Amino acid sequence: MIEQQLRTPFTDLVGVPHPVVQTGMGWVSGPRLVSGTANAGGLGILASATMTFDELEKAIVEVKSRTDKPFGVNLRADAGDAADRCQLLIDHDVKVASFALAPKPELIAKLKEHDIVVMPSIGAAKHAKKVASWGADAVMVQGGEGGGHTGAIPTTLLLPTVLDAVDIPVIAAGGFFDGRGLAAALSYGAAGVGMGTRFLLTRDSAVPDAVKQLYLERGLNDTVVTAKVDGMPHRMLRTPLVESLEETSAVRRLGPTARRTLEFKKTSGMSWTQLLRDGRAMKKTQGRTLGQMALAANTPTMLRAGLVEGDTSAGVLASGQVVGVIDDLPSCEELIDRIVEQAAQELRRASSYVV
Repeated sequence: MIEQQLRTPFTDLVGVPHPVVQTGMGWVSGPRLVSGTANAGGLGILASATMTFDELEKAIVEVKSRTDKPFGVNLRADAGDAADRCQLLIDHDVKVASFALAPKPELIAKLKEHDIVVMPSIGAAKHAKKVASWGADAVMVQGGEGGGHTGAIPTTLLLPTVLDAVDIPVIAAGGFFDGRGLAAALSYGAAGVGMGTRFLLTRDSAVPDAVKQLYLERGLNDTVVTAKVDGMPHRMLRTPLVESLEETSAVRRLGPTARRTLEFKKTSGMSWTQLLRDGRAMKKTQGRTLGQMALAANTPTMLRAGLVEGDTSAGVLASGQVVGVIDDLPSCEELIDRIVEQAAQELRRASSYVV
């Protein structure tokens, strides 16, 4: 790991030397990737939405056995056991609680009482203002270039509006893969960058090698945003399965959706009561329709098939547009070292223009 070259409000807040965040990707951000990122000086975030409570605790313990550096855990704020999972972070002294949606003010307060940094992910300036007013320590904002669930506004337009709205550290995500992007984000006023696809395509990622090679072969036009998987806009690689889903009617998707819901119930260990409770929470917090709620179980099941089992005929592969400019599989340390060094070089070069 190289010495610290960039100090930002985020590095001071979290206690990491480099302003680079590995985002919490379901089925991808496991202990090996998170600890690899942490040991390289970035902030690794463990994805817990696809884990049972016991699996999450086991994963946290494993990360701590691999590194003594700060790391985070991504949580679903609307999950029925969100409070219990937050307590798990407190019990194991996890440094950062990352949220896919805005956590309740009382949950933020509880975490902050135990010196845990609270960092929700947001998609609009108004949401950033809300969570900041509730006590969030930082926010991550993802532009439309990002993979997984995403919005339509590009990072270059979304980021400035969020920076103008809040005075807490902002992590920029969506479209970042190298030091030039980090330098640009810092120049905008962000305190660091978050990257998902770039970390998925590292040697520390547990995604099957054959699937990684499939990603590496893709170009800038080889992703698509579709709502046909789980009812919400979701950026993923174009595959024959995705193309067929785009052309299939809602009626024909009903049977496969029901099967995936049963599979998700089995793998998650959740009861029907818990599933219904989480469904009601999704409807309330995300504004999902009944049809979108019915499709919700598609995402974890189909992502698992693609990213864990390597079955692209039955699974989907979440991806940011940056997949089209990535052509190698470095370790997390090699990746972060070169990003930080390039960013520092670019910032020094840009400063020479000032007269």
